[in-house]
Amino acid sequence: KRAKCNTFATVKATRKGLQKTPEVQAQLELVRQNVLLNAYREDYMKNNPVPDAQLKAEYEKIRAEVGDKEYKARHILVEKEDEAKLIIVNLKKGQKFEDLAKQSKDPGSKDRGGDLDWNSPKSYVKPFSDALTKLDKGKYTEVPVQTQFGYHVILLEDVRPTKFPPFEEVKPQLAERLQAQALEKS
Repeated sequence: KRAKCNTFATVKATRKGLQKTPEVQAQLELVRQNVLLNAYREDYMKNNPVPDAQLKAEYEKIRAEVGDKEYKARHILVEKEDEAKLIIVNLKKGQKFEDLAKQSKDPGSKDRGGDLDWNSPKSYVKPFSDALTKLDKGKYTEVPVQTQFGYHVILLEDVRPTKFPPFEEVKPQLAERLQAQALEKS
């Protein structure tokens, strides 16, 4: 029903000569170019498949970049080292990390008790990730960790193996990504 209505409207627009106006001609040219571009992209993808060996290599490269462990951490970010040292003293006195996190200057985590959720160490800046991966579960840094953001006190809550989707599950997305990269270079 909709196709008939669209066809009828197209016929009426053509009879009125709307296809000859500069605005409509410009839009039709854009549509034509998009159709050609999409046809070229589809043709390229069909005629330039990515070998499985290359897909597996890319998969393994991404896995290596992500790492084999995820860390559930909390942190408190302050501007001055003395502030961070005082937080560590208060933690040693038995104050709760979550309560002390309210003074953090990280707006994304301070209202959640400093919770950073599960992440790969590679998602953090190097000094932070280095300190995080050296901690034992349930322990916090006893020396402030300096980054370009300020001084951190970090608590490691847990560690688990990284949940990585199986190769076969991500193979289509990898192929599309590698083909798109190759198309850009051609």
